Amino acid sequence: MLYLRSFAFNLAWYLNLIVQMVVQSPYYFAASKPGYLGVVRRWAWSCHWLQRALAGTKIEISGLENVPEGGCIIASKHQSIWEFYALFAELDDPAFVLKDDLLKIPLFGWYVAKADQIPIRRGDKGKALRHMLKRAGEALADGRQILIFPEGTRKAPGAEPDYRYGVTRMYVELDCPVVPVALDSGLFWPRRQFLRYPGILRAQFLKPIKPGLDAEAFSARLQKSIEDACDDLYAQTVHDPIVPPLSDKVRAAIERSKARRHVEKS
Repeated sequence: MLYLRSFAFNLAWYLNLIVQMVVQSPYYFAASKPGYLGVVRRWAWSCHWLQRALAGTKIEISGLENVPEGGCIIASKHQSIWEFYALFAELDDPAFVLKDDLLKIPLFGWYVAKADQIPIRRGDKGKALRHMLKRAGEALADGRQILIFPEGTRKAPGAEPDYRYGVTRMYVELDCPVVPVALDSGLFWPRRQFLRYPGILRAQFLKPIKPGLDAEAFSARLQKSIEDACDDLYAQTVHDPIVPPLSDKVRAAIERSKARRHVEKS
């Protein structure tokens, strides 16, 4: 049954993506910003419905009250394709920091370009960083939220964290709040795997880190905030009616969460 439901969801997810891009293209490319952002949000919500109906995965997103008004940085854990569109759909006017290779994908790349995102070319790190800072500064001045994955690529749940310097440089130079985001999407939509697991997928917007910290203090606080909250989400999952497969690294993260909470209570 798990294989059948995974196959049905994967097939429906890609068909939904293709059909919606083709059918809605005339409206999307002619629409103003509220119109084309609405297209993206409706697609994301339809993906959530498919994931719940076919894969048996419910979606819970909390903490949106922690996102301040106006421009800010949203720094999210990255474990699957899910957060690429799900978090986008929850924000007012997001600007995604993403690989410029995505712009080369027919039709999909045109959609990305129309939404005025922030593509970066990883080959030249110095130039890419300067370009990212310039574009991010412009987006913040327009009151947009910058959505970035601090580790740069998908990481399996419980894997050793590898936070890059880009988000720290952005925080220091642009002098704006950063909202960390923890999630456990990799438990239900594992990277480079076919299976999609049932259960409750959670994402949590955490309290913002205000401007004013130095680079080292900010980097340490960001990583601890996200990693501790992810550990807590894994620990919460084991109490759900349906529990996805848990790796040894995730089980170790759950034990860390229990130990930390015990210390906090004592």
